[in-house]
Amino acid sequence: MMTINDLNEMPLSEFVEKLKDIFEHSPWVIQRVEEFRPFSSRNDLYEQMITVVKTANEREKLDLIQAHPHLGTRKTMSSFSTNEQKNAGLSQLSEAEYEFLLEMNQEYVHRFSFPFILAVRGKNKDEILQAMKSRLQNSKEQEFNQALTEIYQIVQFRIEDQII
Repeated sequence: MMTINDLNEMPLSEFVEKLKDIFEHSPWVIQRVEEFRPFSSRNDLYEQMITVVKTANEREKLDLIQAHPHLGTRKTMSSFSTNEQKNAGLSQLSEAEYEFLLEMNQEYVHRFSFPFILAVRGKNKDEILQAMKSRLQNSKEQEFNQALTEIYQIVQFRIEDQII
């Protein structure tokens, strides 16, 4: 773990390297938030990160959403995503559950053109599958906004895990 003071004092390259996985494969957020240093607290850092995303253009927001892995994927993910999905039970799905999740992911991506994003911490596989099923009823705009909201929650968890 590192302190907010550590982050405030480190060079840009180290700052980006230390925080690059907080936003899944999207170091541009960290590069932009650096200009707001020094941060007064962990919450200040979080709020500035969210401001960077909220003020990004729609293409950048979509790229951020699309940088997230599909839930249950067996492809390479950040260590954060791997642990989060494992702790939610997604790495222990039965073959039938895994096939159902793949089918739901495909339907979701076909409908919305980006992956289903859910802050899975504290949720089990049944809650995750139910959330995916119910959110398929939303509009594309609702899901775009919900994906960003979920990313904000994921980022908050990751900051809490990494910074004191």
